[in-house]
Amino acid sequence: MEKSDLRDVTFIIPLRIDTVDRLENTLVILDFLLGSFHTRIKILEASRRNTGILQQLLPREVDYRFVEDLDAVFHRTKYINTLAATCETTYISLWDTDVIIPSSQIEAPMKRLREEKADFVTPFQDRFLDTSDILRDLYIQSGDIGLLEKQQGKMKALYTPNPVGGVFFAHRQAYVDAGMENERFYGWGREDGDRANRWKILGYRHQHVPGPLFHLSHERGLNSAFHSSSQNHKKMAELQKSLVMSKKELKREIESWR
Repeated sequence: MEKSDLRDVTFIIPLRIDTVDRLENTLVILDFLLGSFHTRIKILEASRRNTGILQQLLPREVDYRFVEDLDAVFHRTKYINTLAATCETTYISLWDTDVIIPSSQIEAPMKRLREEKADFVTPFQDRFLDTSDILRDLYIQSGDIGLLEKQQGKMKALYTPNPVGGVFFAHRQAYVDAGMENERFYGWGREDGDRANRWKILGYRHQHVPGPLFHLSHERGLNSAFHSSSQNHKKMAELQKSLVMSKKELKREIESWR
């Protein structure tokens, strides 16, 4: 199969390898992206110590960076910003380590961005589907995403009714101007909704591409769920704060982050 040219986009993947599942999912997703596209991928791994395992397993095309981080909680928004600041391509795509979509749902967002019909594109709509361990293993063995598409009825829908997380494509400058990530979101959860709310308030064109997103099942530890009720309350307060802001107020708020 001939690869599509996506050299004008950088896929950024911040991660912490906290389980074997996470390692496997990362490698599977990289195999899919690099097997389907000529593109750029940047990975930032933040952890207590650098075992060197991930770096040894990564394809040579991947730009890899390790950051020592003694915090048990993975401050994902901070590391997304760190990665995004190093990108030089016109477009970027933030990609979670455990999600995958059909290649047509990657080409469609890029077409819209290149034709200047959108500033941000979420490459799925309504269906954020957890594969289950069984279907995950079948996909890993076969590499056939068509298998996942045929088995959607056996999967559990997550983050209903309007999921916006997992992956998005963006014009890089629009993403920067919209504040990138709000680093007050510390640990897992809520930052995806905050990001989409800001895009809307600021007047950017955010679109969805029809189709499913598949979440490759994995163990859920500290960094795959809310790590404390107090942090969840703080995130909800931060989320609701931006919702009542005017465009002018939100721009002023974003400037204060910088």
